[in-house]
Amino acid sequence: MTHHSPADLLRMYDAQLRDEAELVSADSRERHGPVLWGMYRGARGFVTYRDLGGLDADGIDRLVEETLDHYRSDPRITKVEWKTRGHDAAPGLHEALVGRGFVRGEDESVMIGEAAVLAAEVPVPEGVVVRRVSAEEDVRRMCASADEAFGEAVPGMADELLHRLSLGRDDLELWVAEVDGEMVCTGRLEPVAGTDFAGLWGGATLEGWRRRGIYRALTAERARSAVRRGIRLLQSDSTEHSRPILERSGFVKVTTTTPYEWHRP
Repeated sequence: MTHHSPADLLRMYDAQLRDEAELVSADSRERHGPVLWGMYRGARGFVTYRDLGGLDADGIDRLVEETLDHYRSDPRITKVEWKTRGHDAAPGLHEALVGRGFVRGEDESVMIGEAAVLAAEVPVPEGVVVRRVSAEEDVRRMCASADEAFGEAVPGMADELLHRLSLGRDDLELWVAEVDGEMVCTGRLEPVAGTDFAGLWGGATLEGWRRRGIYRALTAERARSAVRRGIRLLQSDSTEHSRPILERSGFVKVTTTTPYEWHRP
């Protein structure tokens, strides 16, 4: 097993997981200068890029203005997320976004780890059943559990996941941990075609079930599935809840990511 330095992992992250790789499940994508404009389910815009092409603050200001004009001109778009990274050269980006009504979200840590290390046998807590789901009823229950765990609803998420499963692209696995039939922890594994990576997304544990090793067990199960697929590296954007768990499992923090969100007034 190859062990990569944090600097190596960051280079691989920039090269393999940014730009087009982030928009594989988008309904549409359009390149505009250094950025890609994506759209999901006809209502949600998403802006990403590998870097900002060395633009200065004036250039970045113009780019933000052009991006917002693009999404504003489509009345179906109700929300736009501009995904930033802490290590990017992006002079004036924060000011340009906030000045146009984007709201800065919470910082998250970009965590990367070796799938084989994470797949190590960990005890599944007694009474907990970990399984992969795909039936519509299960997917809707899974999303309701995640909404409860995160403390906010993500409208349309179940429909989006069911739509992606229906495409048959094999780039989405949905996993849950249950106790007596109640979904207490949920998470996704998203292999990224043509890369060394799969993403760990949506990891959420109901408050009353935290600190019992359930999230760790669900993560190990997803890692084992990744290893079976020949995937070497796993990546997660982690809150301060999950970052320490992943660090104990051998993940490394390579940078931060912060979303900026615009909502149509």
